[in-house]
Amino acid sequence: MNKKSINILILSAGRRVELVNCFKAARDRLGIGGLIVAADASNLAPALYFADASEQVPRIAENDSYVNSIIDICNKYDIALIVPTIDTELLLLAERRGQIEGATHARVLISSGDVIRICRDKTNTQRWLEEHAFLVPEMITDEALESGDVTYPVFIKPLDGSSSINAFKAESREELDTYRRLIGDGRYIIQDYMEGTEYTIDCFLDFEGRIITVVPRIRIATRSGEIAKGRIVRDLAIIDDVSRLLEELHPIGHITIQCMRTGRGIEYIEINPRFGGGAPMSIMAGADSCEHLYRLLLGEQLAPKNDFRENVTFLRFDASIMLNEDNAVER
Repeated sequence: MNKKSINILILSAGRRVELVNCFKAARDRLGIGGLIVAADASNLAPALYFADASEQVPRIAENDSYVNSIIDICNKYDIALIVPTIDTELLLLAERRGQIEGATHARVLISSGDVIRICRDKTNTQRWLEEHAFLVPEMITDEALESGDVTYPVFIKPLDGSSSINAFKAESREELDTYRRLIGDGRYIIQDYMEGTEYTIDCFLDFEGRIITVVPRIRIATRSGEIAKGRIVRDLAIIDDVSRLLEELHPIGHITIQCMRTGRGIEYIEINPRFGGGAPMSIMAGADSCEHLYRLLLGEQLAPKNDFRENVTFLRFDASIMLNEDNAVER
């Protein structure tokens, strides 16, 4: 790989047009060459049409085929870094990282399998946070439900869910039972319902797990579980608490943490060891994880940074592109 030419592969690109553009902007600002390659199981994923090159891959559930396709793409484009973007691919990539990195020149931007297993199962997340003295809403057990020792409302969500899919506030036992049947097979966690101000914290750690940036933003509005309006804030209490969490957990790369400031303090909702949908907000506010990754790949050592802009508000919106009769974008 030429030092001044770095090719990056973004997996499950989907609607991550902002993220593709952030990587391209960081590359151009640094004055280096290289391609942003986007891959997705659907050839109609919008982000494919904003990347420098695109590839269609098998679905993640086709484990071997999916991994082999990643290896083929990496060798075709001489990829330096593989960036996952959705929860369902994280554990597979963590478990197969050695195979992928051994067969290519690429590095997989993924935390250890232990970290992924903590984050991907909400019960594991809850227990880890409790064991490390972080505040979380109380988990409601089946025994408590059967005894009737439950105060409503409560919150129920799938153990391995994301984007608030099948996550519900239940006002009564009858509502809760309906949601339990909907999620099915006991694959859910039930917790006390929290009231307060919700935050997403974008964090970046280098490949050795050293903290570089921690940027809180208030979730002003969401749509389909993803932030639609957010405001960057410099909340020192949240920054300090999240920094302690990161030092205990030891992930790498861009990490997205959700918490709520309630009457009890800072209570954690979930930890997502990947770029979140709203990550471009923090990137554009100065905590540029894309630039950090390029600099690390160039061999630079990064120092912690806290010079992000605060009290800036981001409003996200939809846009359309048109594919012509030849399936090419007309801009």
